[in-house]
Amino acid sequence: MQQNKSRLGKILAVAFALGLWQIAAVTVDLPILLVSPVEVLKRLTTIWQTENFAGSIWFSFYHIAGGFLLALLLGVLLAALSARFPWIETMLWPFMITVKTVPVASFVVICLIWLSAQNLSVFISFLIVLPVVYGNVLEGIKSEDKAMLEVGKVFRMPFLRSVLYIHLPQLKPFVISACSTALGMAWKAGVAAEIIGTPDGSIGKQLYYAKIYLDTDDLLCWTLIIVIISVAFEKLFMRGLRGFYRRLERG
Repeated sequence: MQQNKSRLGKILAVAFALGLWQIAAVTVDLPILLVSPVEVLKRLTTIWQTENFAGSIWFSFYHIAGGFLLALLLGVLLAALSARFPWIETMLWPFMITVKTVPVASFVVICLIWLSAQNLSVFISFLIVLPVVYGNVLEGIKSEDKAMLEVGKVFRMPFLRSVLYIHLPQLKPFVISACSTALGMAWKAGVAAEIIGTPDGSIGKQLYYAKIYLDTDDLLCWTLIIVIISVAFEKLFMRGLRGFYRRLERG
């Protein structure tokens, strides 16, 4: 019952937001500045006919998702090493602080000097996600129950079983929190990198052209597509992650 109420509340909130958008569009009455949601939905039914539509979605998806997954793997590894060897945490501290504080646009411009525009969104997504995963997992490792770790040592559990049945269960809230936060950040940073670098065949380039030619309906339509892809990927990934933990808890 509570879940149904929550779902109904979200639907009503979306309807309210769309209503405000429609009122604002009618009030402004200048499509070049603000297109109504009805026009955006109409364009959404035909935008798939745009040249290289599917290719643009695939290009952005595998670059941004790839950057996220690489950062997830490396972030967990670096966190484990930092917890085991404090000097590694000290050495990584200035790099992680820099990545967290420097604006994404600055990184994009700097990285364009070193990388081709085609690979830019992979690296930027990776760079933005890495400190989030690293920080959360490191905090989780530091807060592990020492008694559980001692039990593993007493029973001489193999390393892999120790990781699966002692470490990972205790890290669950930290890993889930890190992934939930980082997924949205990866898409925001990745698409921003594509808009600045404008690699061929990307959603970012489609957004850039829509802005140049003042196609506000295309601009909002591609933005809506990004939101749909981002939310769908986040839901699928988080469901898979929680499913993995459920199987782990069942042994």
